[in-house]
Amino acid sequence: MPSKSKQEWQDTTLAKSLQKAPQRQERFEISSETEVETLYTPEDIAGREYNELLGYPGEYPFTRGIQPTMYRGRLWTMRQYAGFASAEESNKRYRYLLEQGQTGLSIAFDLPTQIGYDSDHPLAQGEIGKVGVAIDTLRDMETLFQDIPLDKVSTSMTINSTAPVLLAMYIALAKKQGVDPTKLDGTIQNDILKEYIARGTYIFPPRPSMRLITDIFRYCGEHVPRWNTISISGYHIREAGATAAQELAFTLANGIAYVQAAIDVGLDVDTFAGRLSFFFASHNNLFEEVAKFRAARRLWAGIMKERFGAQEPRSGMLRFHTQTGGSTLTAQQPDNNVIRTAMQALAAILGGTQSLHTNSRDEAYATPSEEAVTIALRTQQVLAYESGVADSVDPLAGSYLVESLTNNLEAEAREYIERIDSLGGALTAIEQGFPQREIQESSYRYQKGIEAGNKVVVGVNKFVSPYPKPTGLLRLDPEVAKKQMGRLAQVKRERDNTAVSAALKRLEEVARGTENTMPAVLECVAAYATIGEVCDVLRGVFGEQREFASV
Repeated sequence: MPSKSKQEWQDTTLAKSLQKAPQRQERFEISSETEVETLYTPEDIAGREYNELLGYPGEYPFTRGIQPTMYRGRLWTMRQYAGFASAEESNKRYRYLLEQGQTGLSIAFDLPTQIGYDSDHPLAQGEIGKVGVAIDTLRDMETLFQDIPLDKVSTSMTINSTAPVLLAMYIALAKKQGVDPTKLDGTIQNDILKEYIARGTYIFPPRPSMRLITDIFRYCGEHVPRWNTISISGYHIREAGATAAQELAFTLANGIAYVQAAIDVGLDVDTFAGRLSFFFASHNNLFEEVAKFRAARRLWAGIMKERFGAQEPRSGMLRFHTQTGGSTLTAQQPDNNVIRTAMQALAAILGGTQSLHTNSRDEAYATPSEEAVTIALRTQQVLAYESGVADSVDPLAGSYLVESLTNNLEAEAREYIERIDSLGGALTAIEQGFPQREIQESSYRYQKGIEAGNKVVVGVNKFVSPYPKPTGLLRLDPEVAKKQMGRLAQVKRERDNTAVSAALKRLEEVARGTENTMPAVLECVAAYATIGEVCDVLRGVFGEQREFASV
């Protein structure tokens, strides 16, 4: 732990940071015009010795944040997860959100796209464009990003089992736009382990899936160096019913598995660890959530340094995106969801998130309407520019409650990680159903608490009153599916099918061998092979995963 004084930190770490990236131009002051300092430490109230327990922002173990200035230098990226119906409709929503001040795109894909089926596949019927945008070929990706230059935006794609295909489409589109892939900024979720634990949109068995993930690590390290190659997700684990400590532990255990897999195929930890990112949920207990984010940074820094011997400071920086809790939203009294989302967003900001999605009030009913998603975005903007919470780094540090919760969550998560290690690591623990069982039991206890009235959900089991169904809900045109299948058929007619066949054959050869699969996938999508065609080749080589027994 650092033993320097606050002044020494300001003269070294903070000064160097400000030379590289000056802080924002707004004045940081409260209503009495008292200036707000960049950082408060126990020195301000109780003496220097307490500061050794906390550390400093931008320095190991990063409990107080990964950057010395945090939001004084740059606000978090404001993303609104969006995608529905067709590529045209989603493109309109993206351009609208960018006009409203959103600073990063976050793409939702429909279920057939997530599990590698084309829109004309029988299993896709009834699901086309329902929970995200339908992407069958590079043509759809071209439409999705029409008039959106890829070198000007940061794009996050929530996609896992088909991550190599969607990333390849994005890279191919960048080349068609004349954008050098080395200039691309963004994140691919690419986290298959949490699919086996909590979500279920997997295709291939775990071990070939891990190969595809490490192939992306290697390819992006060489060709797309600014891209975040994985977003290790606790969000879906929490949404499935995990506690905060379980979310923290299972997410970091999965992260350990990914790092080890990359090392096992010959990658040096410091060549890829700096591009790892994380994705957490933010739920209703504000102080617990703040503590969870602080504990996550401290745990990961120690894991990277002590377990993997990482030397580069960036390798131990846990950078994360946050989404407010979808499972906490209620159909009853839906306007209450605005309040819940604001509170959860506040926790994410106080916890030091790098980017944030705020859920919309109508998501318990439908895909968010334009009005609802605008309120969700404005929630972030009010917090950023009016609340003062972004003016000082780690403003809750030193709170007896927050520091105690941080320590307790770290200890509880560490016990879980040790248990998973004793089982042989995350992959083996998943195969044995351990995290699945823990989450199921936690979810059951939580639901029983609501039914018994021990856990209050306003408008559901207390303060219940009649409520009108929200108006202005987004309704998808039933013609969307028919039009999407028509576009797919047109692409298949117009493309060079000889080139497609050759590219798919090459992919099969690579998949059966040991070469990196990404160049072959890129060749396929550039020839307008469909996502289903690419995944069918890989299904033929790798097989398909069946659900693990978890009871």
